[in-house]
Amino acid sequence: MNDSLKRMPVLFVGHGNPMNAIELNAFHQSWVKLGQTLPRPKAVLCISAHWETDGVAVTAAPRPETIHDFYGFPRALFEVQYPAPGDPVLAQRTAELLTGYDVRLDAERGLDHGAWSVLAPMYPEADVPVVQLSLDSRKPGQFHYTLGKALAPLRDEGVLILASGNIVHNLRLLNYRDPTPPAWAQEADEEIRRRIEAHDHDALVDYATLGTAARQGIPTNEHYLPLLYALALQADEDALHFFNTAVWGSISMTSVVLGSR
Repeated sequence: MNDSLKRMPVLFVGHGNPMNAIELNAFHQSWVKLGQTLPRPKAVLCISAHWETDGVAVTAAPRPETIHDFYGFPRALFEVQYPAPGDPVLAQRTAELLTGYDVRLDAERGLDHGAWSVLAPMYPEADVPVVQLSLDSRKPGQFHYTLGKALAPLRDEGVLILASGNIVHNLRLLNYRDPTPPAWAQEADEEIRRRIEAHDHDALVDYATLGTAARQGIPTNEHYLPLLYALALQADEDALHFFNTAVWGSISMTSVVLGSR
């Protein structure tokens, strides 16, 4: 490790409603605090629930655009721009670490809201370069966990790895008029948190074997899979800190810092 660099922590952030990017609620404020308290990174590598691809891809645009990949929200959200620079060198480095996975460098792809909705409060000056790694959600959990492990050297190179999703995310069962969490969603959140605390990665990777409530919270896997990248990067000496341990309807906002805070 370069002595001038500190090993970066790893984040899994429950990003939830895109409005969290601009509403000054508790979730937004927690992301502001992260940016103020975590070691400042040279760059961010984000694994977001909102970039699914066939195969594996990495953004390589020097100036990635801000993607507004949602509909039905107030105009103010569509007016958000997050002009963080890209980092083609980090994109190439990421591809090299994933030798054997036929990684595609994508010079056109911008930053989706799974990335910028969290990063805009963290780094409001948009002065930290950002690269995204896509999800091939057709692949099983072990594929993503193994891919995550290969990224470990980046932690010693000043790169903050940000996994952005939600450990419970069932929009079909979400009551927008009443965000009171149903019992099953609370149970799902609690089970997954217990298994994270117990370092029970095997069960979390093979998420089809989780309890009935947890499986109900993962009707599709794209919001859950980013968690596996964060867990794969957990070192034995890493402290574990949960934050935003709240369930909003059928969406868990539970988030985790692994490593220094």
